[in-house]
Amino acid sequence: MLSDNELIKKAKAGDSIALDALMSRYKSLASKIARNYFLIGGDYDDLVQEAMIGLYKAYTSYDTSSKTSFSTFAHMCITRNVQSAIKIANRKKNAILNQSVDILKQSDTLVSPNPSPDEKLIQNENIESIKQNIQGSLSKFEQQVLSMFLKGYSYKDIATKLSVTNKSIDNALSRIRKKLSFLME
Repeated sequence: MLSDNELIKKAKAGDSIALDALMSRYKSLASKIARNYFLIGGDYDDLVQEAMIGLYKAYTSYDTSSKTSFSTFAHMCITRNVQSAIKIANRKKNAILNQSVDILKQSDTLVSPNPSPDEKLIQNENIESIKQNIQGSLSKFEQQVLSMFLKGYSYKDIATKLSVTNKSIDNALSRIRKKLSFLME
């Protein structure tokens, strides 16, 4: 059985089997750390995924000549990544967007399962009214950003797809929050 340092060196040299072995070796640690936390609006699997991302970050940034063992370094990176994800999820500035659905695409989630014809007409009118208010409030760019954000794209992915900077995406989402605050009233 290879040591952590040997696996890391092989993985960094392009050996995907070594990377898989390293990730498998520490998956239980990631799961154990994730069990100690709670993510509002998420579940245990989301936290395990964040823990695994932290483990991957540990692998990519670990220096095999370091006096600190990889297991200690991995524990720290996993814990920090999980805590960071929780802090980001709990920020009030993201509340409107984190609790929202893509009304422009998924309006069927807002209707009751068996509405009467009258209820269905009213629901459709309400949904159309909300869509028009959103579309009337947001620029085309902001609509694109909101749609991609609600689909789960990261700031970086949105910026790349729209050929703008991360700061432009952050600014757009801030404007969107302000413009759509009327929905929360």
